[in-house]
Amino acid sequence: MTTRESLLALLRQPNVPTAEVTPWIGRLEAEQPADLNRDAHLLAGVWELRWSSARQPWLVQTPWLENLQVLDPERQRGMNLLRLRGALGPVAAISVVARLEASGGQRLAVCFERGGWIGPRLAGLRPELLLPVRQPFPAWLDITVLDEELRICRGNAGTAFALLRRTDLDAADLLPPPADGAA
Repeated sequence: MTTRESLLALLRQPNVPTAEVTPWIGRLEAEQPADLNRDAHLLAGVWELRWSSARQPWLVQTPWLENLQVLDPERQRGMNLLRLRGALGPVAAISVVARLEASGGQRLAVCFERGGWIGPRLAGLRPELLLPVRQPFPAWLDITVLDEELRICRGNAGTAFALLRRTDLDAADLLPPPADGAA
């Protein structure tokens, strides 16, 4: 098995073993470095966090929680979405919406704008309660590995993340309209 295949097999397990994932990530970052100048289009879509080096409970993989990242780089928009798995997911979710900007070969600048609750679409309407977010420091993600299925990145605090693409979800269905109404 290749480095990529071995890492994907680990990330698909229900309880991803941190001690086993870390060396595979380092190897794959060396073998398959991302280049957003060439592959920025691959960012678009819905990604599920499968592993993180963080200790915060919302960044740790659990069987009852979906930690999704929705990216629309063409419109410079993104969203972190934390929701319960199953039928309650669309109702029991917390969102943080951001403006994105590619700034170099691997860096994606992130400016969080609004956070709160976005409800399910009902009769063509989608209720939301999003409040402005004050971001006291610059944030970014360095996208270190990127392909059609796998994304590895490192945040400005040094946290490493491994995400798998969710082809069963559509970014357009999840992202709210921009605060200023522009499409």
